Amino acid sequence: MLRRAMAILPSSTKDANGHSTKIDSAGQCLRFIARRWLVFGITGFALFTLLLRMLYLRERVVAIPSAVEGSEYSRWAGLRLPPLYSQYHQNELRLPQHHWHATSHEDEPKFFFVPGHSRGSGWGNIMQEILLNAYLAHKSNRAFVFYNYTWNDNPSEDYADYAGKPIPSRIPLSALVAGPLVGGAFPPGQHAPLAIAEEYYRTVCDGRKVVLDRDEMDKKARSWMVEPITTAWLEKLNTVDDQCVEVAQGQGPIYNWITFGDRHAMHDAWADFAASPIVTHFRWSALVELAFDNNREVIAPTAVFEPPLSTVPYTSNAERYTALAGLLVLHLRRGDYEGHCEHLAKWSSSYLAFNGLPALEQFDPPEGGSWGENTPENVAVYRAHCLPDIAQIVARVRAVQRADAARGLQHVYVMTNGAVEWVEELKRALRATGQFTHVASSRDLVLNWEQKYVAQAVDMLVGQRAQVFIGNGWSSLTGGIVVMRQANGFHPDTTRFF
Repeated sequence: MLRRAMAILPSSTKDANGHSTKIDSAGQCLRFIARRWLVFGITGFALFTLLLRMLYLRERVVAIPSAVEGSEYSRWAGLRLPPLYSQYHQNELRLPQHHWHATSHEDEPKFFFVPGHSRGSGWGNIMQEILLNAYLAHKSNRAFVFYNYTWNDNPSEDYADYAGKPIPSRIPLSALVAGPLVGGAFPPGQHAPLAIAEEYYRTVCDGRKVVLDRDEMDKKARSWMVEPITTAWLEKLNTVDDQCVEVAQGQGPIYNWITFGDRHAMHDAWADFAASPIVTHFRWSALVELAFDNNREVIAPTAVFEPPLSTVPYTSNAERYTALAGLLVLHLRRGDYEGHCEHLAKWSSSYLAFNGLPALEQFDPPEGGSWGENTPENVAVYRAHCLPDIAQIVARVRAVQRADAARGLQHVYVMTNGAVEWVEELKRALRATGQFTHVASSRDLVLNWEQKYVAQAVDMLVGQRAQVFIGNGWSSLTGGIVVMRQANGFHPDTTRFF
């Protein structure tokens, strides 16, 4: 910038024809002063801008206000604290179906709330439960009471500790998803009551809640499968006329880990669930879609113009999240899966419910194991599917490429929480096959500060739109992607597992 600025000042006293011109000493002095002041001005402006940036970063990234020394903030001194998404919370409370100042709420629809919903788990676990809770509320013709994605629901603690780093204790659901799940409109022709926020429910229903016993419904269902559980609750809810209904606080989720851990649990309920507007009009939040748009060329470079997803009018889940031709997405869990995969092998576990949908390839536990232990050979089989090494990953990719549904693959995107060094080694191995022109991973995304803490949802959007997706059958994050792909009509051959 400095060199360009100096270039606009004359450096010669000759005219355009090369002849010398007469410039008096005063004129030369003025030109000299003007040049110097311009240089000083540009330099000063650059230094001032740099100083402001340093101060801004120092305040946002490092400084811990003295007023909160000794509080929950001080344990993370020197770290940039996560966002709290206050604007999203406020927007949820401004939903038009929230009649805060009404003198009576009798004319509003009936509500259904599950206060014992799961907490302290990854987004994949939480999302699968939210979808089923909202599905149950919709079938009962009650407004679903949606809640935060919660790690810690202690209102005095804004941050939770995750592996020694601060994360938001509560993320508003609307920062992750949009549509009927968080109070958005149902499709035309659907006259279902709109979802409401938990805070509104607690306010207008204070002192007049009917609490239902989950244990009673479990005995009635006599099963952990989704269909009999849903039927038992519907029969009970249809007998209750009260507006404010919830499940007993200390009894946990309606659909729990036993349900989600059985690969047959969704079979009988699948067709009705997939046709529900909870799924057909599921949508990712504007924050997540913007992250996708900003990283579109990182994920899979385009050859022709493609309008940003966030500019396209919404119609439905299937029409919005179409397949990206040529894109292969791999979901590879690392970190805690080192021990988790050993645990799965020990108990001869099958795939999770959302990954056990009809028509998808399945994993049958090898024979030879017993309750609580397994053979070394069987453990190795589990590791190849659950925690494959780089050679096994490449071999699986090459095998899937032989399918007709995999024709034309040229880009690879790796969804992973793996260490950077391992991810780079994997990317080199995939490039070395000579089959792909572009290889990227979750680690390559450029995200703003709010998007960083919903990055799992960004990855799920990418996986949902892959031409071919290869996931982990024991991962709930994979499960959420699988559900959306199946519901959107993707051919089963395009959805695989390691």
